Amino acid sequence: MLSLIGIFFFLFFGAISGVSAVQNIKVQGADYVNNVTSDRFQIIGIAYQPGGSAGFIAGSGVDPLSNGTLCLRDAALMQRLGINTIRVYNLDPSLNHDLCASIFNAVGIYMLLDVNSPLPNESLNPEDLSSSYNSAYLNRVFGVAEAFKNFPNTLGFFSGNEVIQFPGSEGVAPPYIRAVTRDLKQYIAKHSSRNIPVGYSAADVRDFLADTFAYMSCAIDGSSSDETRIDFFGLNSYSWCGGDATFQTAGYDILVQMFGNTTIPVFFSEYGCNEVKPRVFDEVQAVYGPEMTRVMSGGIIYEYVQEANEYGLVDLNDNGTASIRIDYDNLQRQFNELDIERLQSGNSTATALEAPRCSPGLISGGSFSKSFRVPSLPSGAQTLIDNGIRNPNIGKLVEIEETNVEAEVYGSNGGVIQNLAIRPLPEDQSNTPSGQDTTGATSTGTPRGEEPESTGGAGHLPVNLLLTCAVFVGLALR
Repeated sequence: MLSLIGIFFFLFFGAISGVSAVQNIKVQGADYVNNVTSDRFQIIGIAYQPGGSAGFIAGSGVDPLSNGTLCLRDAALMQRLGINTIRVYNLDPSLNHDLCASIFNAVGIYMLLDVNSPLPNESLNPEDLSSSYNSAYLNRVFGVAEAFKNFPNTLGFFSGNEVIQFPGSEGVAPPYIRAVTRDLKQYIAKHSSRNIPVGYSAADVRDFLADTFAYMSCAIDGSSSDETRIDFFGLNSYSWCGGDATFQTAGYDILVQMFGNTTIPVFFSEYGCNEVKPRVFDEVQAVYGPEMTRVMSGGIIYEYVQEANEYGLVDLNDNGTASIRIDYDNLQRQFNELDIERLQSGNSTATALEAPRCSPGLISGGSFSKSFRVPSLPSGAQTLIDNGIRNPNIGKLVEIEETNVEAEVYGSNGGVIQNLAIRPLPEDQSNTPSGQDTTGATSTGTPRGEEPESTGGAGHLPVNLLLTCAVFVGLALR
């Protein structure tokens, strides 16, 4: 009898609190692919940077993934929204990110992480590339890799963001971006148990865009193992503005043509023009429509938190509460219309493509770099790669002990959202839009502390597991 009761406790409470992991996503040709199911993975993402770049302060002990209480609230809202990926720009590799990363893992949300920051000596300086590319800078880059390499929901790292943007940068910056990409890949290969993709996020500067993509995605000497070649390409684009925009006026037809022969995943690393407010996000149906998805792999809405630039979906209030905006509701409705089954369908042609050989003939702009001579490692960097950085802060998955959100969150109608909680997903699934109406779950009449209908714990266990537990209890009590 005791053994049966023990099995019950293992099945029941272990299923509630045990650490589960999403399935790794790998790059296969031009697609992201689930490493277990072989389903295609389309990024349904959002930029997550509370406080913006100005809110990232050296030595503050705070970054977007360091406060588990805030991550729990935001993960609950993102899960209802249908998000499966967050992009986080500014991270302190010395902080503990275990709880936040584990929360996002539990709800099936992956992380795309920038290894640079706006702080001095923590990114390439386009005006002084040779000096800013040094071992101290790479130590920071490798520190981010150490902090997130063990999380199964780490989807990839950006080795650079909009480094090629201003006139003149296109002639000198490209080889340095390939150098950082190489260095990060070598470090991951040496110190991580799995391959983690490394890519670049480009500004939508059409004078440089096609050449940036061609330069970064080709293989030197035609070798598929070229470590300087990016694994994915992100585009920060805000060309679709308002409900009157079309596939053609937004230039999406041009992007499909530009990336039509891609051999790596391409996606919007930022999108969501705010010239017309509130945003209606009509472009979502185009981004995930058949014309775009035969070439591209989704996108990341800019951004989650409302800042001074007015791109946010959620207001963070001074009293610790949060309020979702009508933009959140509009985006949720758009996501709810997506055909997830079609988006997950594989494309054998796209996954079998080989990279083109790098050559000056790939570059059409007269001022864009045609040199594929990548800078050698700076002094001291090879030692970092060979031996690892000193005292790395290595992250790990931890158990999620709390699923309910304690702080009040208000819908766009002003009512308190009831029973807000994360819902840990069974069978290591990734999150998808579920048809929920978050604002429709609000009420001003229900008191705080009322027992929720579903909390993401036992209420979301698979039915067969609950039945099994019931059988064991019955046998144990006979």
